[in-house]
Amino acid sequence: MELSGDLKCLSPAELRLLFRQNDSRIIKTTGLAEGYMQANVVILPNHLADDFEAFCHSNPASLPLLYRSQSGETSCPPLARHADIRTDMSKYRVYEKGQLVKTVSSLQSYTDQARNASEQQDVHHSHQWSDMVCFYLGCSFGFEGRLKTAGVPIRNVEQGRNVSMYRTAVPCIPAGVFSCPVVVSMRPVPAAKLDAAVEVSHLSPLAHGAPVHIGDPALLGIQDLCRPDYGDRLELQPGDVPVFWACGVTAIEAILSSKPSLAFSHSPGSMFLTDILDSPSSTIAPPSDSRNTPSTKPNPELIPLCILVSHKPLLYSLASQRAVSRIRELERIIGEDPGQRGIQVLCTQDELLRSSLALSHSFSVAITTGFPTHYMHSPPDETDGPPGAIAMATMLLSLGKQVTMVTDRRALEMNQAIIDEAVKTGVLKTAIPLVTFEDCGPDAALHFLCHHGDPSKPRYDHLVAIERSGRAEDGNYYNMRGVNIKHLLDPIDDLFIAAKDIPGIITTGIGDGGNELGMGKLKEKVKNLMPNGSLIACDVPADYAITAGVSNWGGYAVACGLYLLHTCPSHQRYLKKGLGEEAPPPQEQLQDWIANLPSVDKEESFLSTLVRFGIRSGKTGNLAMEVDGLTFHPTHSDLITRLLEVTRGSTSQSP
Repeated sequence: MELSGDLKCLSPAELRLLFRQNDSRIIKTTGLAEGYMQANVVILPNHLADDFEAFCHSNPASLPLLYRSQSGETSCPPLARHADIRTDMSKYRVYEKGQLVKTVSSLQSYTDQARNASEQQDVHHSHQWSDMVCFYLGCSFGFEGRLKTAGVPIRNVEQGRNVSMYRTAVPCIPAGVFSCPVVVSMRPVPAAKLDAAVEVSHLSPLAHGAPVHIGDPALLGIQDLCRPDYGDRLELQPGDVPVFWACGVTAIEAILSSKPSLAFSHSPGSMFLTDILDSPSSTIAPPSDSRNTPSTKPNPELIPLCILVSHKPLLYSLASQRAVSRIRELERIIGEDPGQRGIQVLCTQDELLRSSLALSHSFSVAITTGFPTHYMHSPPDETDGPPGAIAMATMLLSLGKQVTMVTDRRALEMNQAIIDEAVKTGVLKTAIPLVTFEDCGPDAALHFLCHHGDPSKPRYDHLVAIERSGRAEDGNYYNMRGVNIKHLLDPIDDLFIAAKDIPGIITTGIGDGGNELGMGKLKEKVKNLMPNGSLIACDVPADYAITAGVSNWGGYAVACGLYLLHTCPSHQRYLKKGLGEEAPPPQEQLQDWIANLPSVDKEESFLSTLVRFGIRSGKTGNLAMEVDGLTFHPTHSDLITRLLEVTRGSTSQSP
């Protein structure tokens, strides 16, 4: 039902007065008191209050605590003048032993001193109101007015419905007796307005802050968007994307799971209206005897940008403007072309950013490299590729990801020895599995990528190829001189081809010439703009194609990009779905990440290992400390130093 204009113009205090009078026109508060904070309310017995406050602090996105009352207190001075929580909401829920027993329009009867004995027996009161503690928690209804001002349509208001709310498969961080799944609210937002919606809500941390998920609801364990657990179903318009915010109805789930003998809450969608303006500059000043602490104002430099990561399944990610700008600077640096190969015509902005974000969301990554360009030597491999692969692998390991290396059968023994040496010298954090892929039939790639060949159970969620020879349009594999080296390669390209049809597997290709696996995304540019392009161009695309002056540099940049994202509070909050207290990473963890960044010393050590194994520079064939004809000092060492300067600038100022 569309609210009348008269009601929409009323102040929070005027609306609270109507609630006291049981005005039947008001049921839901979405669209009311525009510009003011609204609050979820939970009322619990005193002996559970400390546990619930700890639960709020452990799950700040879902349960942003605005005020905790004293036992028996009916007012909330920091939030509203002359308020009475027993009468100043339109609907309340009453719970006994974790069961919803009724919905009422007032709690006044629960505080009447003159109750008759039969009523007391009927509601099984083991607690008097004087034993109850009220918790006021921020609500996303408060920022709807600023969303509207920013040009973001409010579909629930447009459709005259309550917002949709869903129980997820994401568990809250437990505290004391409280443990339950996260509940999220969903608002459809046009794709072109996602950045605006993210910015507005990020600047309202007391109203749940920025979204915790944007995209496919199944990634939260929500099976059917048409069947919300609370609230109303909303219709998505063409071009809309489902955007999910942490929701204070999580507190109701906490009541249901903890089963207190008596508890109360707001009815979902029927909130407490505060007198606090919803503004980035708003703070809540509690009275001196309150347990609450004032809120901290959000840092505008951490405003996130919303970036599309995947179409299958649909997934957007968030990262701060500062982190994004630094990753873009990394991309600019690796796009330099000291070897004058003309690679800059292939560079596409934000491929590094999107690939790094996808890898940050990943759990299990398979990396492949190997370009046997020196077919007349043994081994035929080149020094470009393995250093970048190991640099990515060790950073992914440091971040807790599973990493597997995929190689050719002919190079298995050599690459195992190289990995062992990398672990021994501290270049690689720990040993990783090294496997091969052989074409054993039409479903070989599917069985390699997925458990039991089941596309719904992928073994990996990201495949990365760096300086890996890629299959051309005619089915052969060519080096830059146009020599066919197919006899030296296993059909690892088939994995990238199969991955296109498996939801949940993202692919990245890193190259410096256009004939590398994954560069099929840029095939037309390679054919038209690169030497021998019409012959050598890789025909197999990746979701993201990172181009660099030397492919190793792309691997170094991915490692640095991952570090920037994992030291970015906005991105980390999004990854964790708003769970856990927001704080910088522990110093020990930060030092481990730093230790696993590429460095001049580590990369020089690893290159010397490759040379000892007889692996040669790609362009010249020299068995020397060079990659693609460029000597390690000064070209590669200087570039690594510059990447680290951009990256480590984030340590003193979180991105």
